[in-house]
Amino acid sequence: MAATKYIFVTGGVVSSLGKGIISASIGKLLQARGYRITIQKFDPYINIDSGTLNPYEHGECYVTADGMETDLDLGHYERFTGIQTTRHNSQTTGRIYKTVIEKERRGDFLGHTIQVVPHITDEIKRRIRFLEKGGYDFIITEIGGTIGDIESAPFLEAIRQLKWELGKDALCVHLTYVPYLKAADELKTKPTQHSVKELQSNGIQCDILILRTEKHLDDGLRRKVAGFCNVPFQCVIQSEDLQSIYEVPVNMQRQGLDAVILERMGLAVGETPKLGPWNNYLNLQRTAKEEVRIGLVGKYSLHDAYKSIEESLVHAATYHSRKAAITFIDSEQLEQNHIQEWSALKAQDGLVVCPGFGSRGTEGKIRATQFARESDVPCLGICLGMQMMVIEFARNVLGLETANSREIDEQTPANVIDLMEKQKSISQMGGTMRLGAYGCELKEDSKVAAIYGATHIKERHRHRYEFNNHYMSVFEKNGMKCVGKNPETNLVEIVEMPALKWYVGVQFHPEYQSTVLKPHPLFMDLIKTIINQ
Repeated sequence: MAATKYIFVTGGVVSSLGKGIISASIGKLLQARGYRITIQKFDPYINIDSGTLNPYEHGECYVTADGMETDLDLGHYERFTGIQTTRHNSQTTGRIYKTVIEKERRGDFLGHTIQVVPHITDEIKRRIRFLEKGGYDFIITEIGGTIGDIESAPFLEAIRQLKWELGKDALCVHLTYVPYLKAADELKTKPTQHSVKELQSNGIQCDILILRTEKHLDDGLRRKVAGFCNVPFQCVIQSEDLQSIYEVPVNMQRQGLDAVILERMGLAVGETPKLGPWNNYLNLQRTAKEEVRIGLVGKYSLHDAYKSIEESLVHAATYHSRKAAITFIDSEQLEQNHIQEWSALKAQDGLVVCPGFGSRGTEGKIRATQFARESDVPCLGICLGMQMMVIEFARNVLGLETANSREIDEQTPANVIDLMEKQKSISQMGGTMRLGAYGCELKEDSKVAAIYGATHIKERHRHRYEFNNHYMSVFEKNGMKCVGKNPETNLVEIVEMPALKWYVGVQFHPEYQSTVLKPHPLFMDLIKTIINQ
């Protein structure tokens, strides 16, 4: 292709409609046609990144291989397409303004008054087009938030300018909501009409309209929307509720979304790709009858807080012809001995002790790891979860009753988990943890080496605290083996207990590397062990 094509994805009416899933689905369909694609997210919030955001407000923080703390939608992009995103695939208002202000302080603007237009919009456009150097055929850009939000205005102006400058090489996909009023037994299109008019008031005419709906939309309603919104009928696509988010690309293809995109951009449509491996995954998901019960032990009672972990378990269970029945188990409730929470813990086939920060709920996680170890329940500890495994073992096996992490108790005399040496001089919170992909050497005779089928791996990290190597020998003598270490720093990154069926703790986040077509080996082996037992 002569020039990179741009697809802008915006949303209206309400938030949380699934712009990230639609963006990932478009990427998947174009990728299946042989195009090189990438997807980026522009978030209107003023935070520099997602690293300091509360999971209750924003869901999980997803970490790229190059160490950027980003929005969870980048996880969808990677899981659907298998691409590896970088810090350049995630942008925020905060980063954009910071760059412009730093330029002004250096005198780069030669005394000019700095304004939203053109200085902020030019920086947005520069960042949108930055990925061109990667040689991509398509760059899909999702704009966070909802049309009409004050903070979205500079992004919409930048899109307006780019659409004008790029001509047929750019188009806008607008996602809206068509509500169903039960009392009137009627689907209402007026919110969509207003959303499109709001977009038009910013100088942008959407090329494709995707209608999020809980009820099937007939052709008459779609024609009505097409007429009122100045969009061709074939460009009005519906996105109905489906059993799985992984059904969305197939549903979009069935309605010709990818074909319409190519037509609108003057490209040959050709044959419709078969999506063989993807459909194979969906068939396994649809036909799975038996369940595998997995308990997520954490403190954030929010669906999106552990999104990547949940999806990784779903991937692994599907490839073993099982449904992942995932139960959230509140670690704070475990601390307080709530019978219902303990009953839920004991009803699981396997456990994942989740990551997190701070002291809240940690004693409950420690009690969960003790239950898993003593009952020989397959258990995976991730990041803080691995550290809780270490603390529990130190207290109840090694007899170090005061064992703890310096993060939780700065005065603990048995600091089996300690602040990393390089973190001790750091005062700022944002973007200062050990972030991104690092190498790890595995012991040849370990369970994890057999699982990975390799002795050298690379996984993504997000932490400040580490296993205290001072205690390594006593741990190993008593049955908890340190089987994975960073070759450069000697940091312990994996512990396991060979005497148990499956008891593994990892300091990194394996969930960031599990995709639909390439599930992560740790999750795969965990599910396999549960089924075999």
